[in-house]
Amino acid sequence: MWNVGKINIDKAVLLAPMEDVTDISFRTVCRELGADVVYTEFVNSEGLIRSNEKTHKKLRIIEEERPVGIQIYGGNIKSMIGAAKIAEAENPDLIDINAGCWIKGVVACGAGAGLLKDPAYMAELVKSVVDNVSVPVTVKTRLGMDGSSITIIEVVKRLEDAGAKALTIHCRTRAQGHSGIADWSWISKIKEVVSIPVALNGSIFTAEDVKKAFEETNADAIMIARGAIGNPWIFKETKELLTTGIVETVIDEELRIKTTLRHLKLAVEVKGEKRAVLEHRKFYTGYLKGLHNASHVRKELMSICEYNPVEELLLKYLHELLIYRCLV
Repeated sequence: MWNVGKINIDKAVLLAPMEDVTDISFRTVCRELGADVVYTEFVNSEGLIRSNEKTHKKLRIIEEERPVGIQIYGGNIKSMIGAAKIAEAENPDLIDINAGCWIKGVVACGAGAGLLKDPAYMAELVKSVVDNVSVPVTVKTRLGMDGSSITIIEVVKRLEDAGAKALTIHCRTRAQGHSGIADWSWISKIKEVVSIPVALNGSIFTAEDVKKAFEETNADAIMIARGAIGNPWIFKETKELLTTGIVETVIDEELRIKTTLRHLKLAVEVKGEKRAVLEHRKFYTGYLKGLHNASHVRKELMSICEYNPVEELLLKYLHELLIYRCLV
């Protein structure tokens, strides 16, 4: 049971925090399609306490996407306390501490997975944040720095004692990054030593993966990251599979194109037209995957900077696809 603050969901399916992906528009689409809890992009604590406007914009949340968590990262306790207080002012349902980012620049600053180098300091940082905010604090981390230093059992005990209300475990080491297969076997071991909810993250790309992960590990929640990029329907498919044992949703041409337009329209409302259209380009590969003549359409989309021409092109393309389907 994912029981964190006011959130109480059995077999919860979560949208992971992802830089340049999980903005308001994408989070809202995923919530509409069945994600139980969504998370912001990870937010730099130093940027927040220095009142960086671009950083602070990542904190914005809307009622339609709740329950939503704000994820912050940093290696300095004082900065993390300040950032957590700023994040709390946005009234999230929880604050998540990133202790799993494997990127070299983040780790070098002692943030993200860099915190795994010193479990005692990591626990001190988490406790300091917990003691200075009133919303639940959770932590997302990895198994260890590398295969020879898997410290997760020690780490999770310390984090529970520090006051973390739940944990998400990316079942790879920092050295692995996104490579290799995530080792889910650690989840059951972790659940033996902590009483707080534990979510599994890593190697989740289909609804069947989610079902298998729940069955094999007894995790309280499953967090989906890259498996949701360009494929937010994974949440709808997962809910169907877990509820009825059958995936009923058919991801056809109409669903793909109407979903990307819904996503883009939400982005325009939040970011403004030009920025939204430009940033949405990275999603077309996923949304149009497998469709006839998709590469040609994507090429055309790359030259468009306004919403209406995008909508016109995609609706025209949908019409062509429906005709093509009737002919083959």
